[in-house]
Amino acid sequence: MLTQHQANTRGRDFFVGDIHGQYRLLQEALKGVAFSTSEDRLFCVGDLIDRGADSLDCLRLAVMPWFHAVCGNHEDLAWNALRDGEDSHAWELWMINGGGWIIETGVSETRRVLQAALRDLPLAREVAIDGKRVGMVHADPPADWSSIEKADRDALIWGRSRIQQGDETPVVGIDAVVVGHTIVERPLSLGNVHYIDTGAFSTGRLTLFDARELLT
Repeated sequence: MLTQHQANTRGRDFFVGDIHGQYRLLQEALKGVAFSTSEDRLFCVGDLIDRGADSLDCLRLAVMPWFHAVCGNHEDLAWNALRDGEDSHAWELWMINGGGWIIETGVSETRRVLQAALRDLPLAREVAIDGKRVGMVHADPPADWSSIEKADRDALIWGRSRIQQGDETPVVGIDAVVVGHTIVERPLSLGNVHYIDTGAFSTGRLTLFDARELLT
């Protein structure tokens, strides 16, 4: 459910929004900040796959030692589809939501890579940064971060109630929370919850920023 990360004493930490198969866009963004895979860390709010042709390359990032993502609803869709098979409703739902890239990559290879990736895609992460604690989930965090390990799974990867209601109530028990899932024109903050999915697959804008910016 929750993976915790101690402070990075060697380099910088970055957060990035939903990638959705935009591997080249991510590489350009990392090059723009002179990202070092030996010293820096990248935290992704999930949805590595779907709607982009390079989804398998993005999914392979999940096992890289410098890359740390949470499970998004599109990883969930893919797993359900591969589990239930090509004649299932889950498969149809995945295809409707951008899973067509599997036609090129193949079921067997996609299943193998996804199974490996899911072992490194918890529902939540917590990162120590400059003496503060920053949480990360894909969609809706709980009202109290201390209850994260008992939180509703569907809310964590599918929920939109906070942003739909414009709820600026801070999540207690944590200094900040970073989420994706809901596309925003530009990064948006509601209380201490920061929305960073700027629709890379359709807008070409992939939000990536130094984690310390959250705490200034």
